[in-house]
Amino acid sequence: MSTLIHGYLPEERPTFGKLILFALQQILVMFPATVLVALLTGFHISTTIFASGFATLCFIFVTKGKIPLYYGSSFSYIAAIVGITGAKFGVVASDALISAAQFGVIMSGLVSIAAGLVVSRFGREAIERVLPPTITGSIAIVIGISLTGVAMTGAVLENGVASNNAVIVALITLVSTILFSVYLKGVWAQLPILLGILVGYGVSIALGMVDFAPVFAGNVIQAPHFTFPTVSWPAVFAIMPIAIATIPESTAHLFQLDIYVNDLAKKKGAKHYDIAEKLGLNLIGDGIGDIVSSLIGGPAGTNYGENLSTMAITKNFSVWVLGVAAVITMVISFVNPLSALVLTIPASVINGACIYLFGIIGAQGIAIMIERKVDMFNSKNLAIIATILTIGLGGTYGFAGGMIPAFGFQLPAIATASVFGILLNLALSFTKE
Repeated sequence: MSTLIHGYLPEERPTFGKLILFALQQILVMFPATVLVALLTGFHISTTIFASGFATLCFIFVTKGKIPLYYGSSFSYIAAIVGITGAKFGVVASDALISAAQFGVIMSGLVSIAAGLVVSRFGREAIERVLPPTITGSIAIVIGISLTGVAMTGAVLENGVASNNAVIVALITLVSTILFSVYLKGVWAQLPILLGILVGYGVSIALGMVDFAPVFAGNVIQAPHFTFPTVSWPAVFAIMPIAIATIPESTAHLFQLDIYVNDLAKKKGAKHYDIAEKLGLNLIGDGIGDIVSSLIGGPAGTNYGENLSTMAITKNFSVWVLGVAAVITMVISFVNPLSALVLTIPASVINGACIYLFGIIGAQGIAIMIERKVDMFNSKNLAIIATILTIGLGGTYGFAGGMIPAFGFQLPAIATASVFGILLNLALSFTKE
């Protein structure tokens, strides 16, 4: 029976050719968001790309290859980092400001490590009292749905203006990706995202939407611009608290991964994987990822929902694939033509695929609550789910940049929803069932 099921469990390694193709697919889905964070925060693009791959390798090493997740730049920290760098879109901040922000990111990594040590010491049950599936599932839904605005605007707009060509390319990419994921069999069934993006890219070239000039400009080989942290307590106070709010996001991703890996394992007649039990190790790996990324000039990060969605769609959870993707990413950061070539892919192509991927992230939140048998008729559960969804989504779409103005502060919507949900759950937990 196992030979009839296509897919790779965490320790399984595809052949060399497949390994490269699967790795390229993972790179393509993480590249746009990781680069966008650099553009928004004033960090160097090539350094951010390198840090993403390096942090992923460190995460894999720390978690002993037991947790197949990719580390990429986090959107949750953007507002806090911009508060330090004062960045304007696409303008690189000074080394002094980047270095100050790096110190804040390093300290936020220590928060994740501390949380991981607590979970490892007291067990998953302890963290589930604070982060039950009503919270992790709702946060996953908010993360996925809050990204849909990015996907839709990127699919429709070209240089900030509505474009029929962009819509055509996005639709072709989206439909191609869906058809490939539903109807292809065997090895090809594990490459729907890559194939869909290639189809969309081909159409965009035919429509004259691609400029290859940057590929041939500048030096072929150029090392990323590394910067090193300097002590800055204002950066610590601005950036470090965000780590508390990203813990539910990382937890939700891990629980999603547990569900999908074990579904494949069951179909293949393989052993059960205790991935959810490794939550403490996951948080420690996240924190170390933040630290090693920021030591060389990269922003704060997290395990990426886009890559997790790709794994869920393709049933490819091989840690080897993510490791190779990380190495290739680091190489790309040194080779200008390669990074420039990836950047020539129009936003409408990537976001056409992301319409599918971001929806999958939201759907995985629903899967968490179904798998954990959350009682949707329980008043406490409904209160937690309802408020997280409203604050997270309402804050994202109701205010510029997803920042809620309150009490003289600009509060990130998803982080605020996470913290409010945690506090509400704790407050309501003092009553008898």
